[in-house]
Amino acid sequence: MLAVISQHWLMPVLAYENGHLSTGNALASPGWWIVTWLTQVMPMVFFAGGAANFFSFRSVKSVNTWLRSRIARLLVPVVPLAAVWLLLPHVLIGAGLPEQPVLMAGKIAGQLLWFLAVYVLVVALTPVMFKLYRRYGWRVIGVLGACALLVDVLRFEFSPAIGFLNALFVWLAAHQFGFHYADGGLRMRSAWVSSGLAAVGFGLTAAAVFFGPYPASMIGMPGAPVSNMSPPTALMMSLTIGQLGLWLTLKPAITRFAERPMATSVLQWCGARFMTLYLWHMPALVMTAGIAIVGLGFATPTPGSPMWFAVAPLWVGVSGFFLVSFTRIFGRFEFRRPSGAASEMSLGKVVLAAVLSAGGLLGLAAQGFISPGNPLGPVLCVALVVAGLLVVREKSAPKAEAAQGIRTVPVQPVVRHEGARVLSRQGS
Repeated sequence: MLAVISQHWLMPVLAYENGHLSTGNALASPGWWIVTWLTQVMPMVFFAGGAANFFSFRSVKSVNTWLRSRIARLLVPVVPLAAVWLLLPHVLIGAGLPEQPVLMAGKIAGQLLWFLAVYVLVVALTPVMFKLYRRYGWRVIGVLGACALLVDVLRFEFSPAIGFLNALFVWLAAHQFGFHYADGGLRMRSAWVSSGLAAVGFGLTAAAVFFGPYPASMIGMPGAPVSNMSPPTALMMSLTIGQLGLWLTLKPAITRFAERPMATSVLQWCGARFMTLYLWHMPALVMTAGIAIVGLGFATPTPGSPMWFAVAPLWVGVSGFFLVSFTRIFGRFEFRRPSGAASEMSLGKVVLAAVLSAGGLLGLAAQGFISPGNPLGPVLCVALVVAGLLVVREKSAPKAEAAQGIRTVPVQPVVRHEGARVLSRQGS
């Protein structure tokens, strides 16, 4: 998560003149695409989510209760974000701020909700994927990889819209790798084996870029005809293998670092607030840019220049201050247990909640929290998310957890101290 936040804060190249905020991407600089092979960590996010879900799901006695609790805990932190950003752009424009940068801020605040939309669906599919894993093992990843390649062929030959099917195939595959890791299937005999896995993954990625239709950057670039991320291409699967091999190679050193008292405290603090940090780190960037770029007339130095490196720590520090402040205010929602979330509910209602909320989140990711051409659009999207949350919060006939032996598991999929603990739990 720290890698995700740092990349998002350092990527923008911003300048403001005559009421217009212009944007660029530092990683579009010549040769910087190679950085994205390490900093595009979404494959590892879904991998870690798979490991965490495996650990918690394998011991539950009520699948629907597990799903209900998991989805509810994912959606609750979205409510304060939506409450603030549905109103804030209109207030700022009404107060006389230039419209164009405010509209951009409203879009940026919601664009990363795509991850949450996909992850809600992945969580909803976890029981099915768990059964498939138990029965077919590695063949599940093979089938998902074949589907992802087929989608890419159809995408490049016919319609780019077909590529959005890979939002499930690619990230479900990364999630399945997490199952294998949690179940002990990725124990490496030596660093040479894990290094070889990294070489295979990154080698396949390089070959696909050199000989195939894929761009070299693992993030979307301004003006690029194809993006490896939006929607994801099958290239993300080879990147997953490369990053996984690299992480397994470095795992002993990472574990030693994570076991230091200070690192442990930071990981525990961040892990307990994972969703809040993710949801509010872009609004923190908006605050920094609003003050420095729009308010004070500062412009981002040329990426890679001495001035850029000199300013970067201050930029990150100010953004970090705002993020910590937001987390202190809104992090309490992440700890609030949704009422009735531990009681039984029909599978149909759980699926309905997942579909409603994922649809609303995808809509917000596409258009943001303010859309001049469709002013009711963001409101309807938020309504879908709230409807999904209300479905899983609906009180139904409770079944005592103690009688069933059910333990409600915290939803945080990726790094709840598990940044070091979940990912080092096996093979140590």
